[in-house]
Amino acid sequence: MPRSIQSTQPPLKFITQRFNPLILQIVRWLLPMVLRFRTRPWLTAGIVRIEAKNVEVLAELYQQFQAGKIRFLLAFRHPEVEDPLCMLYLLSRIVPQVARQEGITLQSLVHSYFLYDRGMTVWAGDCLGWLFSRLGGVPVHRGKRLDRQAIQTARELFANGKLPIAVAPEGGTNGHSGIVSPLEPGVAQMGFWCVEDLQKANRPETVIVVPIAIQYRYVEPPWSKLDWLLSKLEADSGLPAIEIEQGKREEIYYQRLYRLAEYLITEMEEFYRRFYHQDIPKTITTEESATPNQVLIARLHRLLDKSLQVAEQYFGVQAQGNFIDRCRRLEETGWSYIYREDLPDINALPPFKRGLADWIAQEADLRMRHMRIVESFVAVTATYIQEQPTAERFAETTLLIFDMLSRIQDTTLPGRPRLGLREAQITVGEPISVTERWKNSQGDRNAARQAVSDLTRDLQIALEKMIA
Repeated sequence: MPRSIQSTQPPLKFITQRFNPLILQIVRWLLPMVLRFRTRPWLTAGIVRIEAKNVEVLAELYQQFQAGKIRFLLAFRHPEVEDPLCMLYLLSRIVPQVARQEGITLQSLVHSYFLYDRGMTVWAGDCLGWLFSRLGGVPVHRGKRLDRQAIQTARELFANGKLPIAVAPEGGTNGHSGIVSPLEPGVAQMGFWCVEDLQKANRPETVIVVPIAIQYRYVEPPWSKLDWLLSKLEADSGLPAIEIEQGKREEIYYQRLYRLAEYLITEMEEFYRRFYHQDIPKTITTEESATPNQVLIARLHRLLDKSLQVAEQYFGVQAQGNFIDRCRRLEETGWSYIYREDLPDINALPPFKRGLADWIAQEADLRMRHMRIVESFVAVTATYIQEQPTAERFAETTLLIFDMLSRIQDTTLPGRPRLGLREAQITVGEPISVTERWKNSQGDRNAARQAVSDLTRDLQIALEKMIA
């Protein structure tokens, strides 16, 4: 997250994809160190081992791709910021190794083009955009209804590029290895577009989408580090320290986490009630059989809704869709207030108009912080920890609270504390043929929409099964 924006900014221009094999090779050499050590907030990994299942499926797909028989898209899970690093390791190290073991001949580079959020360069710097473009990246405005240049570039690469293409269908991280957020329809739509483009060119390749799941686990459960982090969050939030009755370790941590969450929700409810004049009753209506955990999650969802309403009311944006949809729409609207495409040259503005533009940019940045807080909690459920009270799930939830407090306490988002060394588990799923579904998408618009919806649903199911 960048420092607080104090002035209007020039438009976020499209960053042209300029794949450079030399840059890729340098990054490949550095990858083990980047995975292992903390070098920047956006590269905080501490990953010491990456394992993968069903890699021979991917190796065979690359062989068929290089033989001109198929075009394929890698649809990978995106729970953490480290996922692209793990995908790069999979393609650069594991796939070639498995191909050699299985006697699968690969004639050229094993890599992929990929889509990334244009907003990453806002908080990580222009150098990241330069690097991503040389690695084959195509920037996308997530909340933009029609990012024509990005769509055209991605469509061209999918149908005609020298490499496959990788996309995270969730559209962003949710911080949960065990929960797949609702998928966006872009992957399915790209698949059908690719079939259409090949049909028009009288080309015989089959179009395939490959689901890939990524999960993380700690080498050693970081219970002592979790205790330290919970104590820090309790102190930072002003929550009085109390003695918790003896019990199982998991039960004690759960009580502390629940107590902290309830306290923060109560404080934030009062904050929005008092300073943003939101109608938030002090009680919430739920079914009589609702557990305290379900009541707390209902309060959280109500709070997230009110937080988004504060930003939506300012920007004049209608509340449509789920929390993720609303966050995307607010992000794009906020950017339009800050990165002004309607101002040809902001430096040529008279001082009065420049002052007004800066004022608007500052306020837009401030209002967008409400949305940023919501982003951290879109996947939180009432039973995530109770279903599997593992150190990983405790850590994921505690780190989301850390993110929230960090955003509120400072204008910059510090790198997360590293609780321990981790391992990544990558699972390659069964390929889904888009070509076989293409005929069902022909006809009227309803048929096309239904085909996209069906493929998106089946991809969601495939990813969820792989992390169960």
